[in-house]
Amino acid sequence: MQAVSTMGVIGAGAWGTALAKHLAEKGVTVRLWAYEPDVAQAINARHENTTFLPDVTLPRTLVATSSIADAVDGCQAILFVVPSHVTRSVLTALAPCMAKPIPLISATKGIEEETAKLMTQVMDDVLPLPMRPMIMALSGPSFAAELSAGKPTALCLAGREPALVQQFQHTLMTPVFRVYADTDVIGVQLGGALKNVMALAAGVVDGLELGLNARAALITRGLAEIVRLGTAMGADARTFYGLSGIGDLVLTCTGTLSRNHTVGVRLGKGEPLDTIMGGMHAVAEGVRTARAALVLARQHDVDMPITQEINEVLFNQKPCRKAVSDLMERDAKPEKGSA
Repeated sequence: MQAVSTMGVIGAGAWGTALAKHLAEKGVTVRLWAYEPDVAQAINARHENTTFLPDVTLPRTLVATSSIADAVDGCQAILFVVPSHVTRSVLTALAPCMAKPIPLISATKGIEEETAKLMTQVMDDVLPLPMRPMIMALSGPSFAAELSAGKPTALCLAGREPALVQQFQHTLMTPVFRVYADTDVIGVQLGGALKNVMALAAGVVDGLELGLNARAALITRGLAEIVRLGTAMGADARTFYGLSGIGDLVLTCTGTLSRNHTVGVRLGKGEPLDTIMGGMHAVAEGVRTARAALVLARQHDVDMPITQEINEVLFNQKPCRKAVSDLMERDAKPEKGSA
């Protein structure tokens, strides 16, 4: 199995920078593409991403560029880590820059708002047909700051070709970064996307100071919604009880580093969404994903009441307390198989 020695990382947000740092420290030659020229300049001059991952020293071997062609020139593989709402446009710019089909790992957690497609489905649309078997998805409970600090992290890598997944499983793994292999590309991505929606709702619960009982119930019923939609879309239900499902869900719904949970808390305390989003540098994926998730629920005839209510709060100015009371006052139902 050929070792992977050169990778392009597309996206210099916090997570993209953390993954680029991880690979560079392992000895992989990494070129990191940043949309913002000043971010690339800061990484090269100061060895720090002062905008998206401040106070983290980056390896001197990590080279950043604002040219997407330079980032992938001569690379053996690509790690793709851009916000979901710009995925299609960045892929469109990326495709002509590749001299030949090479493996691509998506580490973007989201659903395209306009089409309700998962990131690998967008990649299937845009990238050359021979690349389809080479597209993989990386997801799981992971805060960029903790990975950058060398704290233990475990993720799941899913792809259509098990041998290729195994190759990159070994490429990514270190004593503090464990990667599990899977073939459920839909389930791994859906868990990573929908947990952000549930984190918004969990944040609302915490912002309203409704207590730990309520948050635990929200997480549990949120998982039930994710499993229902996932299985309707052809995912393996067991995936959602793994790292990219319950693992990421618990982290994002309870961790103080979660952007989506923070947005939910501020909503619960009465701040308008426009005010919250206007003051954020990084993207809270759950806000856009909430709309797309509701589209998928309707397409697949799946009841997702938490997703419905968080959409009402986000986009129809429904009071948070009213959303919670409407969830609590629904008709009594059995737990298994019910909404």
